[in-house]
Amino acid sequence: MSPLKLLVIGAGGREHALARRLERDPEISEVLLAPGNEGAAARFRCLPIEESDPAALIAACGEERVSFAVVGPEAPLAAGVADALREAGIATFGPARDAARLESSKWFAKQLMAEAGVPTARAERHLDLTEAIAALARFDAPWVLKADGLAAGKGVCVTPDREAAEMFLTACLESGRFGTSGRTVLVEEFLAGEEASVMAVCDGTRHVLLPSARDYKRARDGDRGPNTGGMGAYAPAGHVSDGVESMVSNQVVTPILEELARRGVPFRGLLYCGLMIGVGGPRVVEFNVRFGDPETQVVLPLVGGSLFALLASAARGELESGAVRREPGAAVAVALVDEGYPEEVRGGGRIVGLEAIESDAVGVIHAGTTRRDGEWTVKGGRAAYVVAQGRNLEDARSAAYRAVDRLSGDGWRCRHDIAAAAEARGNPAPAAAGTRRAGG
Repeated sequence: MSPLKLLVIGAGGREHALARRLERDPEISEVLLAPGNEGAAARFRCLPIEESDPAALIAACGEERVSFAVVGPEAPLAAGVADALREAGIATFGPARDAARLESSKWFAKQLMAEAGVPTARAERHLDLTEAIAALARFDAPWVLKADGLAAGKGVCVTPDREAAEMFLTACLESGRFGTSGRTVLVEEFLAGEEASVMAVCDGTRHVLLPSARDYKRARDGDRGPNTGGMGAYAPAGHVSDGVESMVSNQVVTPILEELARRGVPFRGLLYCGLMIGVGGPRVVEFNVRFGDPETQVVLPLVGGSLFALLASAARGELESGAVRREPGAAVAVALVDEGYPEEVRGGGRIVGLEAIESDAVGVIHAGTTRRDGEWTVKGGRAAYVVAQGRNLEDARSAAYRAVDRLSGDGWRCRHDIAAAAEARGNPAPAAAGTRRAGG
């Protein structure tokens, strides 16, 4: 096979991480990003095209002779960008718009899980504020409240405070906090256990599970503060045993693929399973239809072989499960964010020393940074990630925070407890093993 040019669509840390990993594959001659970000542009050529502009993306693929595209974010998938690219004859990894409803509508996902018999939390859907507030009496605190549509990881409220719950419902249903995405809300049963993320590369029928991960959504140390898009992550998640992975494969991913196929909507893409691992096994908290952010930053360094070959085969509907393998060790990512994130993002903070901390064991993934007067400054809420690998979780965590401690500047912050609890209880990284294969 002659070398191929590949396009990663999106502007965030996930897309930078995908580009860095795909660049390693022997089949790839060049990785482009559209639009990418300033930090990624230091290594990759970035095309000034909006991620949800299919006509411009199609034109660029023709001009650049792109052989394969990977759609990173949820919004263009929900808008049908992957469909448009495929219709134009461009091989693309990412589910069709109808399948992307698994993420763009939480109620659709709940209905699908009910049909498929997938374990999840009991939930009600409400469009009326009075009815939604009345529903709180039918659920025990803490209450789990969700905007039905896409809300950039911020449309969830988990609280034991009745007043806070009513304020969130009011913000969604009356104040338009999340626009059309919040005009419908879900009131859900609270699930006890430990969170985990498991991502499956799917070809419509079969799937391969990638290494598990654990992310941190709360803004502050000790899991305090509001939900964010993600403050850090580690992989693999030691509480996701081989037995739990088998349950995820057999009780979650396979039934969902079968139900979607039965409906005539085969899922070819990345199915992200946000899980709560409790005494009864894994239950689904949410589905995403793309690589998780920040989980991608810690999972992909642990994937050997050819990621491109795996994604391309899934896109064709001919999954090559042996294209990748799991590497030994662990990875930890710490997000560097605007000091007011997520409530009051001001921007303009300086992160000094990012280039100096990079090494064989530590990398910097950019998301919302911009270059100003020779320094990296904070442009968005999540600016960058410090990602470290090690022989085990303790080594990776130590390397990550040693690197963070070398940074200076102002106007940014991070959590200081990413992976701390897992390290304290002992979360050994498994030896190298084949990536778990299922359904084929």
